[in-house]
Amino acid sequence: MTDAVLYLFDDRRARTWAPFALTRPVGEIRYGCLTLRARAERVLGLSCAGHVGSPTLEGYDEPDAAPVVGAGAVPDGITRVFLSSRAVLDFQDAATLPEGPARLTVDEETVGWIVPPGAAAPTPEALLDPHAEAGDPSVDLVGEVLGWPWNLVAGTPRRVARDASRLYSDGGDPPGVIRLGDGLLSMGEGARVEPGVVVDTRDGPVRIDDGATVEGPARLVGPLYVGKRTTVFGGTVGTSSIGPGCKVRGEVADSVLLGFVNKAHDGFLGHALLGRWVNLGALTTNSDLKNNYGSIRVWTPEGPRDTGLVKVGCFLGDHVKTGIGTLLNTGTVIGAGSNVFGGLMPPSAVPPFSWGSGSELGPYRLDKFLETAETVMARRGQSLTPGVRGILKRAWRAAHPQKMV
Repeated sequence: MTDAVLYLFDDRRARTWAPFALTRPVGEIRYGCLTLRARAERVLGLSCAGHVGSPTLEGYDEPDAAPVVGAGAVPDGITRVFLSSRAVLDFQDAATLPEGPARLTVDEETVGWIVPPGAAAPTPEALLDPHAEAGDPSVDLVGEVLGWPWNLVAGTPRRVARDASRLYSDGGDPPGVIRLGDGLLSMGEGARVEPGVVVDTRDGPVRIDDGATVEGPARLVGPLYVGKRTTVFGGTVGTSSIGPGCKVRGEVADSVLLGFVNKAHDGFLGHALLGRWVNLGALTTNSDLKNNYGSIRVWTPEGPRDTGLVKVGCFLGDHVKTGIGTLLNTGTVIGAGSNVFGGLMPPSAVPPFSWGSGSELGPYRLDKFLETAETVMARRGQSLTPGVRGILKRAWRAAHPQKMV
């Protein structure tokens, strides 16, 4: 398909993906070795011009991401491909897409549309509930539709394995590194693995992306993706997708770190999904298994939901911080911008921009939160963009409508 642009949209379900949808479009969450947006771009061979999401996210301008635009801002003079942010496309021949019009489906579920120049874009109602729309010839794409954040976490090791086999080639063993198994070990430009590191590829590949560093001793277990400029200081890290600019130590398994996460100390992180700029205090540990091995329930904006899974960890929004020795129960959801500390276990659902210990939680002052966020980001050579700053302010006011800044 030529002269077309891609727009990802957050449907009604995606907009309930707490705690992440409060501060970012779902398309900028990682799955496998890529964000959902980068995957759609690569599979379809199209550049994403924007996310059509909640009006509260308009102005989103995070670096290396697509902006959030209103439905009315989408131009009509070109071919537009609208794709659900929850649709995960497998690598396939994008040339099979017609010039339009067409309805895009995955396993017969509507996930988007091809809209030719001059034709009306999908209505806001259609973008919220695409499955209710019919008409137009359908093109069935190979992939999956994610239901909830915990489905993304559970599918990450398999998705990393499939991505790595498609995207990367084996680069051989760095000096002094012990590789177990004959799976792929791929090194990006400027990536460095110190002698004494064990890389276990028996159950899947390991990709260490550009500029990443793994210090010895450490054990990496595939399927594993280590993002650009991330540093692994030691411990056992595996079956996870770790975004750019992270600092990781301890035991990490079956987890997703979106980017710039600081877990530089010991502690267990398992079956967890962490937003950007999360900081875990030393020995912060989460549970991902109930003592009775029962199915785990997780809080959502629509009420608690049974995941049907035995292993579910925690979900921490952007800019969450935990104090030293913090313990997190199975299925804990901590809203963006919260700071929990004091060594007491917080509730299973912590509202955004909370401050306190255990169940004694109050609002985190907006001015203090922003001041800390700016300081943290400056330490990594990053800055709080005007658009993201505005989104954080709106989110804070929505969480604490009766409070002063």
